Amino acid sequence: MEHEAEVVGLGVGVGDDGSNVPAVVLSARDEYLPIVITADQARAIQLALSGEPFERPLTHDLLVEMVTEFGGALDGVRVDDLADGTFYAKVDAERYEAGQPERFVFDSRPSDAVALAVRVDCPIVVSDDVLDAAGQDADDIELDGLED
Repeated sequence: MEHEAEVVGLGVGVGDDGSNVPAVVLSARDEYLPIVITADQARAIQLALSGEPFERPLTHDLLVEMVTEFGGALDGVRVDDLADGTFYAKVDAERYEAGQPERFVFDSRPSDAVALAVRVDCPIVVSDDVLDAAGQDADDIELDGLED
C-alpha cells in the first residue's frame, strides 16, 4: 500500500564522522521519514518550498520546463524501495499523443523526485515497506529553520 506524503521540512543530522548531514523529511502515515541528501539538493528543495526566485534556472526547474514544453506533465513521485540503506524513487509522467495518454516511469533519486514534486505540486507517495523500515515517530525528529 502507498501513502500520500508531504514535505514537512529539512533537517540536519549528525554523520558518523560528526559532520552535519542534511535530510528532507516527509510525513506519511503519521510518521516522519528522513531521507539523507546533499547540501545542494537541500538548497534546491528549500528554494522550491519557499518560492524564492533564482536568477537562472536550476536543474530541476529546467527539467520541468523541458518536460512541459515537449507536451508532458509530471504526475507524481513514489519513494518505493529501501535497500542497503539507499532509498529508491520513481517519477511518473505522461504526455498526450493524438489525444491519447502515454505514460512513463523514470527511476530517480528520492531527493530529485522530491525537488521536482515541490516545483509542480504533484503527489508524493511512500510505500508501506519503506515506512515500516525507516519511518520514525515525529517526536524523534527535529527540523531546523528550513521547514515549510
